[in-house]
Amino acid sequence: MATHQEKKLAQERKHKTTQNESQVQWGRAWEVDWFSLASILFLLMFAPLIVYYFIMSCDQYQCSLTDPLIDLLTGKKHLSDIWNKTPTLTYRAAGIYSLWVAFQVILYMCIPDFCHKFLPGYVGGVQEGAVTPAGVVNKYEINGLQAWIITHVLWFANAYYFHFFSPTIIFDNWIPLLWCANILGYAVSTFAMIKGYCFPTNAKDCKFTGNFFYDYMMGIEFNPRIGRWFDFKLFFNGRPGIVAWTLINLSYAAKQQELYGQVTNSMILVNVLQGIYVLDFFWNEAWYLKTIDICHDHFGWYLGWGDCVWLPYLYTLQGLYLVYHPVQLGTANAVGVLLLGLIGYYIFRVTNHQKDLFRRTNGNCRIWGKKPQYIECSYMSVDGTKYYSKLMTSGFWGWARHFNYTGDLLGSLAYCLACGFAHILPYFYVVYMTVLLTHRCIRDEHRCFSKYGKDWKHYTAAVPYRLLPGVF
Repeated sequence: MATHQEKKLAQERKHKTTQNESQVQWGRAWEVDWFSLASILFLLMFAPLIVYYFIMSCDQYQCSLTDPLIDLLTGKKHLSDIWNKTPTLTYRAAGIYSLWVAFQVILYMCIPDFCHKFLPGYVGGVQEGAVTPAGVVNKYEINGLQAWIITHVLWFANAYYFHFFSPTIIFDNWIPLLWCANILGYAVSTFAMIKGYCFPTNAKDCKFTGNFFYDYMMGIEFNPRIGRWFDFKLFFNGRPGIVAWTLINLSYAAKQQELYGQVTNSMILVNVLQGIYVLDFFWNEAWYLKTIDICHDHFGWYLGWGDCVWLPYLYTLQGLYLVYHPVQLGTANAVGVLLLGLIGYYIFRVTNHQKDLFRRTNGNCRIWGKKPQYIECSYMSVDGTKYYSKLMTSGFWGWARHFNYTGDLLGSLAYCLACGFAHILPYFYVVYMTVLLTHRCIRDEHRCFSKYGKDWKHYTAAVPYRLLPGVF
């Protein structure tokens, strides 16, 4: 018979094995294969160039993506010619950007949420996030809607009464602001990596692969924080990039008014549809704490630089395009674009609402008038604690495993269709979102399979399609 000491050692080995298995379950990878490394290096090298190319194409080539390449290939222009015509970083842009980021930090850190006290149905104030791989439950100050409202009230007050600066200020400094955004993106990504090595918020929620480029790109810390409340992921995912999204579009509309004496219905549609999307994000910011960005992604260049540069510059291409190519849609086309956008938003919102309701009530609710069906799953955290989850197979979640992404893609297509068909540049967004969300489906399901094991197989058998019922 085994001695007491042998039993104890066996239990410790079992516990360590459980820890190692559970560490694979959540977050990014521990080991880097050659394909992942090649993808990381490609993005680190070319993502900044892609952003520059799109913005430069609008500034110098009226939003044509092919003309710069033709000029370079035929020898009509050299790279130096294009670069020399690109506006450089200016003190004005640096001042604007610094004040903008500082203002958003103040709104995030210094003004506790009061919107939840008088807006029925809105969940704000201090909220708990999901359990991290180490078993930690972080608390967050949810005040994004409040920050968005304050920012836009001041914007309109300036535009109509104070006139401290022109509403076209963002468009007029768009490329100099790009350099500022890049500086912040690289600075915060580098700081996050150094912090992960030297003074992590929670060492048990860190992952080190030993590959510098992968760790820099995908991040080391799960929830890097400064102090009790400044959470890097929540701040940079929501502010300053998404708060700025609607301001950027408003600046585009103001520039269109300045140049042509009117704001076209296509520009109004882009402002309205993307404004609905942004407001939805902040109205449901507490729900966002349960999404893949917060629950699975570590904070590295992918989120740090992406939220500072990629999001505000490439998610707003439709409005930028319409400054250079104003499109006045016919009534039928305008109504069609509006309906497509609203249908996409309806699917996106109702699908997410069903999941949120199911989670909040632990399945004790009604979806489409019926008690929801679900598959019960179990998983373990790093400390060996066993947890249970329920994966819903009712409502839209019975149609496809990521049907909320389907609604998101319909909305993305509507933004692009508002721009007509003269150029391909505004359609980059829907192509990018299709690739992003399809990859996210696969990435999320790989994690879920590692996390839930055979329970996940039962779930995918019950809901066999990812995005489009009967197709994919």
